[in-house]
Amino acid sequence: MEVYVMQSITMEPKKTNKEILGKGIQRMAIALIFMFISPVIIHSAFKNQEHQLYIPILILGISGAIFAILMVFKGLKTIMEAIFGKK
Repeated sequence: MEVYVMQSITMEPKKTNKEILGKGIQRMAIALIFMFISPVIIHSAFKNQEHQLYIPILILGISGAIFAILMVFKGLKTIMEAIFGKK
């Protein structure tokens, strides 16, 4: 005769990982800084088109804008991972 033992399962709520959440907020803060700096650099490059450093400054501004967008996505992903856990 087999005896089945019923285990009591307690469902503890998942807790937010504060270290990972801090890293995500830090990434979002970096993205915010680049969101303000990059358009200023791009605008400055377009105002001085006759200058010899026009192309490098424009490339710097565009790469900063792309970096800001990537940091937003990475920051959101990290924050979601901190709140809900890894899949």
